[in-house]
Amino acid sequence: MIVRYMLRINQNPMRHLSTRKMKQLNLSLLIHLCSLLLVSTQPTDQPPFSCDSTDPLTKSYKFCKTTLPINRRVEDLVSRLTLDEKISQLVNTAAAIPRLGIPGYEWWSEALHGVAFVANISQGIRFNGTIRSATSFPQVILTAASFDPYLWYRIGQAIGIEARGVYNAGQARGMTFWTPNINIFRDPRWGRGQETPGEDPLVTGKYAVSFVRGIQGDSFEGGKLGESLQVSACCKHFTAYDLDNWKGINRFVFDANVTLQDLADTYQPPFQSCIEKGKANGVMCAYNRINGVPNCADYNLLSKTARGQWGFNGYITSDCDAVSIIYDEQGYVKEPEDAVADVLTAGMDLDCGEYLKNYTGSAIEKKKVAVSDIDRALHNLFSIRMRLGLFNGNPAKQPFGNIGSDQVCSQEHLNLALEAARNGIVLLKNDNRLLPLAKTEITSLAVIGPNANSSETLVGNYAGPPCNPVTPLQGLQSYVKNINYHPGCSTVNCSSDLTDEAMKIVKGTDQVVLVMGLDQTQEREAHDRVDLVLPGHQQKLVTRIASAANKPVILVLLCGGPVDITFAKNDQNIGSIIWAGYPGEAGGRALAKIIFGDHNPGGRLPITWYPQNLTKIPMTDMRMRPEPSSGYPGRTYRFYQGLKVFEFGYGLSYTNYSYEFLPLTKDKVYLNNQSSDKIALGYKSVSEMGTELCEKSKLPVTVRVQNNGEMDGKHAVLLFVRQAKTGNERPIKQLVGFNNVDLKAGEKAEIKLELSPCEHLSSAEGDGQMVVDEGSYFLSIGHKESEITVVFSEDTSDAATSKLMILPGILIFFYIYSFIHSYAYCSEMN
Repeated sequence: MIVRYMLRINQNPMRHLSTRKMKQLNLSLLIHLCSLLLVSTQPTDQPPFSCDSTDPLTKSYKFCKTTLPINRRVEDLVSRLTLDEKISQLVNTAAAIPRLGIPGYEWWSEALHGVAFVANISQGIRFNGTIRSATSFPQVILTAASFDPYLWYRIGQAIGIEARGVYNAGQARGMTFWTPNINIFRDPRWGRGQETPGEDPLVTGKYAVSFVRGIQGDSFEGGKLGESLQVSACCKHFTAYDLDNWKGINRFVFDANVTLQDLADTYQPPFQSCIEKGKANGVMCAYNRINGVPNCADYNLLSKTARGQWGFNGYITSDCDAVSIIYDEQGYVKEPEDAVADVLTAGMDLDCGEYLKNYTGSAIEKKKVAVSDIDRALHNLFSIRMRLGLFNGNPAKQPFGNIGSDQVCSQEHLNLALEAARNGIVLLKNDNRLLPLAKTEITSLAVIGPNANSSETLVGNYAGPPCNPVTPLQGLQSYVKNINYHPGCSTVNCSSDLTDEAMKIVKGTDQVVLVMGLDQTQEREAHDRVDLVLPGHQQKLVTRIASAANKPVILVLLCGGPVDITFAKNDQNIGSIIWAGYPGEAGGRALAKIIFGDHNPGGRLPITWYPQNLTKIPMTDMRMRPEPSSGYPGRTYRFYQGLKVFEFGYGLSYTNYSYEFLPLTKDKVYLNNQSSDKIALGYKSVSEMGTELCEKSKLPVTVRVQNNGEMDGKHAVLLFVRQAKTGNERPIKQLVGFNNVDLKAGEKAEIKLELSPCEHLSSAEGDGQMVVDEGSYFLSIGHKESEITVVFSEDTSDAATSKLMILPGILIFFYIYSFIHSYAYCSEMN
């Protein structure tokens, strides 16, 4: 998104423009300038809003009457707009409408893991007033490693509060934030995988729900939001988008060949959860095509699925310039007006770009677009702005109006950023319990690596200016005063080898910490990796330093995507390995606390770490399921059949945990409510079972967890399920539940999870239909398993009980009948 806009800005804007387009451009610039001038006339500390109660003119407008339902207010507002005014509202930088007292509005703001400022592109958020920074939480991939939905909710909540604080301070022109990114991290080379919660659909869906509820101002359980929004979230990128630029194939022209089967049980579930359970108000359609059809022009995707099946009632925006590329780069339509017509009739409402502003008028003249399609889009757009309170008068007197600048970078939020980093960091190796280091024994450290003292690397991408970033080097300095530091490489790509210089600081130190990995030069938007190994000479540097050190070294990796570090995993001179993702502004403090034992690591990998040879597989192959006949191994832990460096869900601790399944309330699940022609095939459609049976079939799963070590710890308990009979394109195993447990040394606790057979035991058929197979399944946590069986026949135990209950009734009936009959007979005889 950002890169696309930067390219547009940096290129010669006059190149290839016709006279007509030049006039359109001049008019667009004039409208935009007027919009900016209108906003600039307001006090700098006053947020933009409509329906000022002190303005007698606005009192006559129905759209300003807060006692009316929002849909009636929106109808009134839209009915007052001219066609030109309507068209001016269909783009992300919506123009002001001075005659109605409506200021300009910027739809595009970012808050992936903290309120962000998109320099030189979007003016939604500005850090140029009393607020100069915002809390920078860990990049999403690390937060996901905590497997803690309540933590995700609290992060979203904190970001929403800070976003409102920025708006109330007059430093925001919009309150619609295009976050979260809930695409599946299918391929480890993807540059934007760092923005996502990982490769699992269940985790990604739960992250979406928790984060969206938090940022929009809902409760953790949901259902308490009402009409007023703290801010508006937007789930992106819809759908099956996970390639940016790989070996010359870019996201703008990529046509993803995706099966209905993979769409149903991998790519779509997170978006369904985000809409149905999270109640997100926005959805962004992606650049790429799916099986030939651009996402933003796909009626089945936007209107039939999102709005029709899932009940979405918010606004749908394009990714930036996604409408223009339908004609300009994909060649999907014959002229620009066709692109405009296709996206509007498909159900898209907003163009991040200028295409709708430039071509909607001519599309109407050519009768390709109806004004009713524009009105529908405007209804969706203004409904959100009204729910944000932007048409309710002075924001200071509205809900969320009391959130001040003191709640941005607050101590509470900084503590939460530290908690998130600590709980997400994953311990991958700890031979001979090298970690934690004893504070009293370590008097000197050698800290080496290009990521050891880079505050920029800490925050990843889509980040705003952090409040108080602490690098790994700075964090370690709070524990050890005598530290020798050397970057080891001039940059992260490590093209220049400085190993000999770095070696000089190793001798004589108590311990060596290497801080290596990737940064945004290696993985980012518009840049996918081609390798999975450490860049340049990093591996050589690590190996040589480790061999020269007095004792096994500690290797810390800062990276979003996985890296093949098989060499380090097998090197006895490398005693411990820590993955810290991009840990946010508190990352250095979190790492130091873990290294010196003030926190016990409990994070688990939300992605599979693959070996380098996976790069032989084209990144463009979207298939999840393996194809043994061709050697294709599949993708993600659910289907991948190849070698792994580290598995999904892997993570060590400084203590040892044991697990025990408590007896299930029932070990057979009966799924029989009506005849089905598929029962003979050994499976049954979830849609056939119906909501009532699916609800009735849910069962609790209780696990006893014990901390058998000498150190308190918090960690994620992951519940998987696998079928006894594998094959038939079913997952090898899949995550069905997870929870966090905090235990003191020696303490035990019971964790309650819920198994929903219709959701957790189902998988997709080739046509995309979700089905449940009959037969045995094994629930597993750690190395413990518990068997359950799915049965399609009648529950014989219940049936037998029913028969036993009916039998006495029948006997009583016959006894009474016989008595009455005998009495009547005797009466006749007398």
